[in-house]
Amino acid sequence: MAVDKNIKVLLVIGDSDLLIHQVQVEWTTKNINIILYLQYVKELCNKFIKIEFKYIHRIQNEFANALATLSSMIQHPNKNYIDPIEIEVRDQHMYCFHVDEEADDKPWYYYIKRFLETREYLDNATRGKKRALKGLANHVFHNEEFLYMRIPNLGLLRCVDVTEATRLLKEIQARTCGPHMNGFTLAKKILRAEYFWMTMESDSIRYI
Repeated sequence: MAVDKNIKVLLVIGDSDLLIHQVQVEWTTKNINIILYLQYVKELCNKFIKIEFKYIHRIQNEFANALATLSSMIQHPNKNYIDPIEIEVRDQHMYCFHVDEEADDKPWYYYIKRFLETREYLDNATRGKKRALKGLANHVFHNEEFLYMRIPNLGLLRCVDVTEATRLLKEIQARTCGPHMNGFTLAKKILRAEYFWMTMESDSIRYI
């Protein structure tokens, strides 16, 4: 698209650390499919007066990822015309509204930890709940004392209960955020501090 519009100065932002470094010839490439891709990118680079590649974390590239996912799901019958998209910015991600709070005084990760320790499901667990529990457990690392959630580009984040989550909200907001920080930024600060709980974003928004 940039070539078609005769753009001569371009900044390319991507959340693949590997590809960005390979395009800039900072890392070697052995995959034959990637080599062909990089050769094509180099040919395109010659069409610009200046082109720069910049890496950002995936969590900072959510909007572009959402648009890419949307484009891969829709097949428009007329390739020469694309319907305009109306975008509404909400104060919370949609999935925040679907996270249930624990009602039995157990931390949200209690059953994940129990499954990792025993490899047993609850007696009344449905097939869907078993599948969901196993899926969550596949993204968790257990080192006997703590649970850590594996997050792409962020590494291992320690899972915390509601008491520690409340303390983190207060401490991190008071220490680093200041009076003009919104809930999403507070949640990102907590992620960078390497902590995690399921309702972190919605809790941060309500706290601010």
